Amino acid sequence: MKKKSTLTELQRDRIIEMAWEDRTPFDAILDQFGLREQEVITLMRKEMKPSSFRMWRERVQGRKTKHRQQRGEGVDRFKCSRQRNISNNKVSKRR
Repeated sequence: MKKKSTLTELQRDRIIEMAWEDRTPFDAILDQFGLREQEVITLMRKEMKPSSFRMWRERVQGRKTKHRQQRGEGVDRFKCSRQRNISNNKVSKRR
């Protein structure tokens, strides 16, 4: 598990982006960054405005696609098919 303080700004931005994506499960964040769901929630609370955090929590709470165990058998990917390619945790064409 990586400590939140050792994450770079780019990594924090990517975690927040993944947390907002409907089809990216928390397990994908755990696999790539070593942060469990509760740690992602803590990071989101720290990095976001209170109103944005509340909106995000309402959005993801109970959402089947955010939890791998609750997904249908036909869904086995981390990202939406329309999402641009990401390799080695680096977002392409970014800054």
